[in-house]
Amino acid sequence: MGLIEMIEAEGMKENVPSFNVGDTVKVGYRIIEGGKERIQNFEGVVIAKKNGGIRETFTVRRLSFGVGVERCFPIHSPKIAYVNVVRQGKVRRAKLYYLRGLTGKAAKIKEKK
Repeated sequence: MGLIEMIEAEGMKENVPSFNVGDTVKVGYRIIEGGKERIQNFEGVVIAKKNGGIRETFTVRRLSFGVGVERCFPIHSPKIAYVNVVRQGKVRRAKLYYLRGLTGKAAKIKEKK
């Protein structure tokens, strides 16, 4: 194992949650304001997962006051407190970028049974 792999291995989390594209997740993100630290929730649909290893990221999309908001999170970041799966979605694609152009019932994802 090379030097880069050793450095990456010590920065990775052991208990990574298992979720897939199409799942609705609630992400707890640590925010530091002044001297205080709090956890802010971001709940939405996972529309993409990219890369692997310590560079792995996932993109979450939600509607906020009628405007689509997407946020990209690194899985192994120490700022992520938790990732909870709210519901599992049944999709047939690896990337759900087509949801950007849909609104209302058309943007709904079927639930896995």
